[in-house]
Amino acid sequence: MNFTKLVPSVFYTDLSDGLKLFVDCLQFTIVHKDLNTSQPYCVLKKDEIGIMVFQDEQLAKEHNPELRLVTDNIEEVYAKVSASHPHLLHPNLDKVTIRPWGAKEFAIADNQLGIRFQQW
Repeated sequence: MNFTKLVPSVFYTDLSDGLKLFVDCLQFTIVHKDLNTSQPYCVLKKDEIGIMVFQDEQLAKEHNPELRLVTDNIEEVYAKVSASHPHLLHPNLDKVTIRPWGAKEFAIADNQLGIRFQQW
């Protein structure tokens, strides 16, 4: 078997929350959107990473995922995120920190999703 990508789905009670996090804060691009359905969604992409964000209140209540985004320059990511969206910094990991396993990490969270940024 050969896989080339993993494209997670994240469910929000309000799709605009997901777009604020991924498009406004993390600079993903909307490559497809279908907003006039019973379950509005957008397909987002940045570099080789794809994600689908859906508006579905019931599924949003059942799923609270955490994602990890690996980078080669965590200080640059932290500088941009902390300057533009400091309210999203997770209180337990709001600075770039060397973790016991050797990775540098910091985290953000909105009302639905946690994202841990990591550099080995």
